[in-house]
This record gives sequence, C-alpha cells and structure tokens, in this order.
Amino acid sequence: MRVASVLLWLLLAPLVTTAQPTESNNAPRVRVFTTAGSFVIELDRVRAPLTVEAFLDYVKTGFYNGTIFHRVVAGFIAQAGGYTADFQQKPTMKSVFNESGNGLSNLRGTVGFARANEPHSGTSQFYINLADNVDLNPRPTRWGYAVFGKIVEGMEVADDIGHRPTGAGGPFDRSVPVEPITIESIQILQ
Repeated sequence: MRVASVLLWLLLAPLVTTAQPTESNNAPRVRVFTTAGSFVIELDRVRAPLTVEAFLDYVKTGFYNGTIFHRVVAGFIAQAGGYTADFQQKPTMKSVFNESGNGLSNLRGTVGFARANEPHSGTSQFYINLADNVDLNPRPTRWGYAVFGKIVEGMEVADDIGHRPTGAGGPFDRSVPVEPITIESIQILQ
C-alpha cells in the first residue's frame, strides 16, 4: 500500500507543481511612469491572455515612451497609448481579438483596451476607469471593452490625471489635458 502511494505521488507531483499558477506568470505587474507620477498595473494573463500579451509586447519595445494621455473625462476614463505630444498617431501592430467576455468588469481602477467602433479594432491604446463604468461591459447584443488589468498602486495619480483641465487639442475637439501628461516609460516589474 505504501509503495503504491509513493508511486502515485511520484506520478502526480509533476502535474501538481506545473498546474500551480505563479503570480509573476499569470499576474505580471508594470509600473507606468508619467509626468503626473507613477502607478502600478497588475495584468490578468488568465482572463485576458491576448490583450496582456499585446500590451506587454508594446511595453517591451518602448512603444509607450513619449505617448500622452490624449483623452481624459473626469469621472469616466483617462486614455493613453496612441499619440505623441505633437498628436502624431504612432504606427501599431495588428489588432487584438476583443476579450471583453472574460468576466472582468469595467470598475473603478481597472484598465481596459480602447478600440474603435469595430469590436476587434483595439491595438495599443488603453484606458483607466476613473469610476464604475459597467456600460462598457459586454451585453448579449453587443461587444464590450476588454478589461485586462487593475491599478494596485498609485490610484491617486490616475485620479489626479482625471481632474486635470481639458480642452481641444490636435485632432480632438475636447477632453485633451491642457497641460500634456506624458508616459515617460513603462517598466515590467519582477
């Protein structure tokens, strides 16, 4: 009986150890350094694997360095990741499949993938929910906006960004911070 138990344990041990998710693999964190301060986003690789990988690919190439928060709506969202300070849209990689049905909700402090009207048109732009925005979640009749992470440190910086004065700027007729808020860099934390 004891030999059978040991043999069973030896057979199952590799399965048990490989099946255990690690925080660094399934919930990587990044620190976003901006001219308004920094904050940390914990990414959800389990629920939004395609979105997280696309976001991390942009981070690894330094794509976000020098991009601005180009859309800030108090009590709604702060959006960044596509435009330089002189409102040049950066060339992006391919679009990412919309993972909005992943069970994550657009609640205050979560981070989602921005997109155009076409549901699978998200590329590099992301937004921070400054309030609970459940209207951005999917419904039976339409796609939503995919949440792929949450701010776990520095939400006060996001709130500060959300309260900055806005107006027209570049191609946008409103909601652009009057004083540019630039992403200086995004660093993957170990």
